[in-house]
Amino acid sequence: MKKENIVLIEDDEPLSKMMVNFLADEQYNIFRCSNAKEGLENIRTHIPVLAILDLNLPDMSGLEVLKELKREALPTEVIIITGHGSIDIVVEAMSLGAIDFIEKPFESERLLISVRNALERYRLVKVIDEYDDLYKSQFFDFIGRSPVMQTVYRIIENAATSKATIMILGESGTGKELCANAIHKSSPRINCEFVPINCAAIPADLVESEIFGHVKGAFTGANKDRKGAVSMADGGTLFLDEIGEMSLDTQAKFLRFLQSGNFQRIGSSSIEYVDVRIICATNKNPLDLIKTGKFREDLYYRLNVIPISLPPLRERDDDAVLIARSLLKDITKEEGKSFQDFSIETESIIRNYSWPGNVRELENVIRNVVVLNNGRIVKHDMLPESIFSQVINLKEESSEHTMQINSTQVINQSNVSETSPFKSLLEIEQNAIQEAIKFCDDNIPRAAALLGVSPSTIYRKKQAWENKDV
Repeated sequence: MKKENIVLIEDDEPLSKMMVNFLADEQYNIFRCSNAKEGLENIRTHIPVLAILDLNLPDMSGLEVLKELKREALPTEVIIITGHGSIDIVVEAMSLGAIDFIEKPFESERLLISVRNALERYRLVKVIDEYDDLYKSQFFDFIGRSPVMQTVYRIIENAATSKATIMILGESGTGKELCANAIHKSSPRINCEFVPINCAAIPADLVESEIFGHVKGAFTGANKDRKGAVSMADGGTLFLDEIGEMSLDTQAKFLRFLQSGNFQRIGSSSIEYVDVRIICATNKNPLDLIKTGKFREDLYYRLNVIPISLPPLRERDDDAVLIARSLLKDITKEEGKSFQDFSIETESIIRNYSWPGNVRELENVIRNVVVLNNGRIVKHDMLPESIFSQVINLKEESSEHTMQINSTQVINQSNVSETSPFKSLLEIEQNAIQEAIKFCDDNIPRAAALLGVSPSTIYRKKQAWENKDV
């Protein structure tokens, strides 16, 4: 088993040796230091799990050492030892991060208990930190802790090191370009270019030129040679957004490029070779585009090697509130305003609104609020009327439907046999949730809003029911 490092900073050599003897049977790596400077150097070098620190040192007080450790945010627990303790010193030492305070003289058992407690605390903190790492609240430019986004983060991390093409699917405003950029930044291609092209924003007859480039005189208006996106992205990543808008003719040429890795600029007879990672995206169902003849099936299968589906904001639990807070902070700073947070009512509205425009709509709403209002707290009446009224209507539907559910339960209970005069609370809860889901056309986030619970609660309960039935 790996020994844990402890740095002992004590200028009294006999006491220092005695403490090392006290801890001899505990199998630690102990680094003895006689002054603060030496102690800090050892802590920075060995990053110990624990530092045992005398308050009265020849070159610096123990409190100053504590301040330095706190400033550098070193992950080391600290036990203070002194022969001149006072309540004020204890309070200050604890506020600076010390977890225990031992007065001289002391018995070996007192030191052992304190050290063991400190190391147990260190291990618990480490476990908590590792647990928090599993649920990232931010991943590159993404913000969100919901389980569905944790899945997206893991796919990005796993896919980033591959050369395989990726297709990102998701509604408008869900962050498809953010996703592509995160893949690029997580990949070995990070030091080369990330080149985004929006096929829907370019006239259809110019898309091929944008992607492959052209030579002077290739067509009217081609006044000079021009590099295309594939050349600019050589060694890096090419992101084609809204690829479903690409013409069938350009799709055929792009398919040939994917198969061979080479291309020709428009008007050129020279063949060029590049090494490019291809990521594409669309807010439409590619299979529907294939059925209607707007997208080549062979190109789809070439591009859809690793699919990533970005969930709409309404399916991301409380992520809307997390994103709104981040946007509020950034936009408030941009506009020179003083907003700091949302009222409880505003937060509830943000959480329960369906956000059909996803994160892009949320950003527009927050900017609207900040620009048109003043104050420290965003109140519910500062939100656009359309958002406020939708949530109010949703609550009214919830109230009405709850009455319908209750009426149904009363009728059902009146028909129950004499041997089972009541339904269990679990049955009533399950019926209410199933009725709400049915009422909302299987939209679980909307059903959760009707019932006043988090969508994750319903997902968890559904999973428990399904496992019970297996």
